[in-house]
Amino acid sequence: MVFVLPGVKFDLEMIKKYDNPTPRYTSYPPATELNAEFTTGDFQGAIAASNNRKSPLSLYFHIPFCESACYFCGCNTVISRNKNIAKPYVEHLAREIKNMARLIDPDRTVLQVHWGGGTPNYLNQDQVKFLWEQIRENFNIDLQAEISIEINPSYVDQEYIFFLREVGFNRVSFGIQDFNPQVQLAVNRIQPEELLFNAMSWIRAAKFQSVNVDLIYGLPYQTLERFQETIQKTIKLDPNRIAVFNFAYVPWMKPAQKNIPEAALPQPQEKLKILKMTIEEMTKNQYLFIGMDHFAKNHDELAIAQQNRTLQRNFQGYTTHSSTELLGFGATSISMLHDAYVQNHKKLKDYYQAISADIIPLSKGIKLNQDDIIRRDVIMSIMSHFHLHKQDIAEKYHINFDEYFAHELAALAQLQADGLVNISTHHIQITDIGRLLVRNIAVIFDNYHQTKERRFSRSI
Repeated sequence: MVFVLPGVKFDLEMIKKYDNPTPRYTSYPPATELNAEFTTGDFQGAIAASNNRKSPLSLYFHIPFCESACYFCGCNTVISRNKNIAKPYVEHLAREIKNMARLIDPDRTVLQVHWGGGTPNYLNQDQVKFLWEQIRENFNIDLQAEISIEINPSYVDQEYIFFLREVGFNRVSFGIQDFNPQVQLAVNRIQPEELLFNAMSWIRAAKFQSVNVDLIYGLPYQTLERFQETIQKTIKLDPNRIAVFNFAYVPWMKPAQKNIPEAALPQPQEKLKILKMTIEEMTKNQYLFIGMDHFAKNHDELAIAQQNRTLQRNFQGYTTHSSTELLGFGATSISMLHDAYVQNHKKLKDYYQAISADIIPLSKGIKLNQDDIIRRDVIMSIMSHFHLHKQDIAEKYHINFDEYFAHELAALAQLQADGLVNISTHHIQITDIGRLLVRNIAVIFDNYHQTKERRFSRSI
């Protein structure tokens, strides 16, 4: 059965056929390929090459602390109600900022700054102001830069929201997940509706330029009717962007998920109905289906970037600046340079030890070869634009596309027969049916997925 939606065709048979574990392609190669053989010297060499390119920068700062555990969460967090735990972290993060800045050409412009977590508003106002001053003093922040922060609305008041805006943040995001109290209780994320609407009213009053909210489908006790209420209330909030993530139940990887009553999880058929309804409700309320799990207002920068073919993906998801290279700060954060990815230590004691010794706190990384870079360009074009012009790749990398990817084009034949993709002499075009299964198309070009067994979330 095929349901026609704006820009998307919801084909139940194809979804069932292709709903397999695949990477989300926030990077290529995927983060699962980072390894401990990558050295500090390798990273320093990659930074030097990056300085020679003089590409603009994005900066990511990881604040891992949360007061309580959300059982659905897949992020790297430290749970503690003792706020004193943040003091040494802030001090070490400031030292890392200074150390990294010494390696970076001071003329390089920063176009994006993002604080993620964990819960960045775990920090008090003095700590936030101190860290922001360290960033501003050590990096060349563009006057029009996007400065964003993730917050937990349960731990902010109007004063804190206005403080963030005064410091310099101009974008904010927060997780809703679900408005239903029973669902919230089951995943240990209690957020009364009034609290969420109050937080949004303060954000609007403070004149933040953009607001993003997150929802999750597939949580315990969710039904089509209940989640439709969540969607309707979210649309009433009127955020600029909405991310609707598919809950991946992986308790063997995320022990906190063992607290979730597995029997209460919606069945696959119910999840598909929820997804279909979500796309219908969003698209008829002026939200463009950007791809995978993201929606944006028609006039939002994400929508414009997709139309201009400048949309890209990194470890934070979709981004509007395809030319930037990403530097990650803090425990577990990841840097993405043109030809190298590096992840910091996950454990605080290892991170602190490296920073105290003025050593780059990397735990693992990967050096990209030319084939990785070519395939990344192909995969990111498919993931971001649902379209690939073969000649663009051929001219950029001096290859014959059809010869270089002969095996992949042959593998795409079955997907073309199923209506997911159209392949012509000059183009690879994802169809309306294929948009929901774009990961299954992208994975055809993934050399690592072909040779290794990995644990990834399912496509839908």
